[in-house]
Amino acid sequence: MNRRWYALATWLTVTFGALFAPVSAFASEVEFSPDDEFALPPWIEINIFGIDMSINKAVFYIFLATVLTVAVVSLVARRMKVRPESRSQTTVELAYSLMKDNITDGNLDPKMAARWFPFIGTLFLFIWFSNMVGYIPLPVNTEHTMNIAGLEIPSFALYAATANISMPLVLTFVVWISYHVEGIRAKGLVGYVRGWVPAGVEGFMVGPILVIEVISHLVRLISLSVRLFANILAGHLLLLFMGGGLVILLGLGFVGSTILGLATGVLAVAFFLFEIGIVATLQAFIFCTLTAIYLDGAVAEEH
Repeated sequence: MNRRWYALATWLTVTFGALFAPVSAFASEVEFSPDDEFALPPWIEINIFGIDMSINKAVFYIFLATVLTVAVVSLVARRMKVRPESRSQTTVELAYSLMKDNITDGNLDPKMAARWFPFIGTLFLFIWFSNMVGYIPLPVNTEHTMNIAGLEIPSFALYAATANISMPLVLTFVVWISYHVEGIRAKGLVGYVRGWVPAGVEGFMVGPILVIEVISHLVRLISLSVRLFANILAGHLLLLFMGGGLVILLGLGFVGSTILGLATGVLAVAFFLFEIGIVATLQAFIFCTLTAIYLDGAVAEEH
């Protein structure tokens, strides 16, 4: 237990130390703008037939989350034993139970659950790793650099790929297309669209109800993606302000900055623990649960 507390204390010290150091280094030299923390200047410019495919901070975090997802799942699969012999395997089994029993089996029939569990499980882990990596300080802030031994290197910053609307939107498109394809495969195109209208509705009301259902399916593209994006973005913005941004924006003197920094620093640590302990996992859980619900609704016999 002591090792865990020491590890947590070390992580928090390194995290906020890495964030505060760059802030103090350039606070008096440049004007602080929260937008800069989410800017995506190209690291490697790639333009293919007029399409910007440049490598930037967001692409790096997506790649990092993908590597972690594949590596961890592969490593766990090779080392799993019938009887858990370590706490790590117990933790993995709890995560598996959450994905299989609660999210997938809890919302889909056995046949659908067996077919879609690999997709839903991978989606959950990818979103979870994307969220969690966003709370590890990495030298990715190319807008502000640090001079170490004569080398200008990017300063440490927190960033999450899910805090950029493009990634949650792409994931939502994949889910949206998947459940429509599943519904059409199960009922046929006409039968699937006809299933949008509740049983017993006939005549003139069929048209308006059908229009409402079409709108509701389109709105899912917004609700599913924005929910994930907004929660992660809001969390990072609050950490940014409490971790030093508010002090710079207010332009207080040394004494005022010190007092405010200590006060907001305590709140930042508390909110940081809340984010990594609850929000990161909860948003992955909600996204995947809604995915399972949409898949089930697409093949349901009744509306």
